[in-house]
Amino acid sequence: MRGTPDDAERLSALEDAVDRINLLRGTHIVLVEGLKDIAALESIGVIADFFCVQSGGGPVKAAEHVWRSGKEAVIMTDWDRRGGNLAGTLRENLSSLGVGYDDRIRADMAFACRPYSKDVESLDSVMSLLRSRTEDSLNHNIRDGD
Repeated sequence: MRGTPDDAERLSALEDAVDRINLLRGTHIVLVEGLKDIAALESIGVIADFFCVQSGGGPVKAAEHVWRSGKEAVIMTDWDRRGGNLAGTLRENLSSLGVGYDDRIRADMAFACRPYSKDVESLDSVMSLLRSRTEDSLNHNIRDGD
């Protein structure tokens, strides 16, 4: 199976998003839905302080945790309807406490993953697939003399 022309662009966008999260290390806390999300993000190279919204007591507790830390937040919920609703609630709670947040990284990851996945916990699988398809496409082009 050959990758579509935009698989390399999708992979590049995801790698860029990982780099952007890592640049915020020390100043931001990454808010995720669950432990599997943390495992997936760490497996693709994200190094960050994480807070699980579900096991941590919900969006109000998550916003309070970030506020108490003196940091800002990266909202990294799934890009399905439920994750979108949770992201909206987190934005409201963080804003009400005067806490800054980044939700652009989530939007960029969602766009890059759109045909393959709707959740954070699948990021490692999506990146592996994109790497494989991009490599297969590159090898095919080399064999064909492109």
